[in-house]
Amino acid sequence: MTGGAAEIRAAAANAVTGDYRPLWMARGEAAVPGGTRWLSGAEARRSAALAYPKRRTEYLLRRLAVKHTVAAVTGHPAEPTGLAAIEVPNAPDGAPYVLVDGVRVAFDASVTDRAGWAVCVLGRRVGCDLELVEPRSPAFVRDFLTAAEQRFVAGCRPGRDRDTAANLIWSAKESALKVLRSGLRRDTRSVQVDVRAAGPDGWGQLSVRQAAGPPITGWWRREGAYLLTVATGAPTLPPIALECPGPLATATPLHSWLDHPAPR
Repeated sequence: MTGGAAEIRAAAANAVTGDYRPLWMARGEAAVPGGTRWLSGAEARRSAALAYPKRRTEYLLRRLAVKHTVAAVTGHPAEPTGLAAIEVPNAPDGAPYVLVDGVRVAFDASVTDRAGWAVCVLGRRVGCDLELVEPRSPAFVRDFLTAAEQRFVAGCRPGRDRDTAANLIWSAKESALKVLRSGLRRDTRSVQVDVRAAGPDGWGQLSVRQAAGPPITGWWRREGAYLLTVATGAPTLPPIALECPGPLATATPLHSWLDHPAPR
């Protein structure tokens, strides 16, 4: 769902009062500013310490996506000095969190990147993942999906439909494991994904079951060459896009780091 101005303002207010409906925004590599004025001191040092261009590019892109999303929700200035005051550290388990002027915000953040684009989702106990719709090998499906999920993928028409199904299941797992704060340290077959077809607004429901504990709920949508999944610890209405139209639906996947090999 893409929100109008009034709906976005209401959702942003709810993010402060505690009625969390996920809000999301996408950013591409071309939007990453030059220099380090938009980074906090700790972020600039971390970026400088990353020797491999791919890791550094992804690090900067993810920070930009979070900073712009937080600025849009809170009304914080989005010029370099304002963005530097929005800091995105990582908890010991790797999950990001947000500080604004040194104070931790009341909502949670999740960020994901794939092929030159990043998405940030703000909400409560939220996880997100972005994937390309691309072929997955039979070995990938066998090694990372449950038996029921493998049957779901095999039941789709070969080609684009089957590729979409395999990547959708994988993406939903990644989003759910972020909610559980375990990431891919946990066996992906320990959770099982069920998905429903997308509705008129482009969002489809998903649920992720685990052996113990309540199911994780969420949503998925197709955005051009990409699939976006959002998982939450409690049921919510579909996420709201903070930009209309957003850039992801027409985005071209990029692998710019290939043009800049790592130093030897």
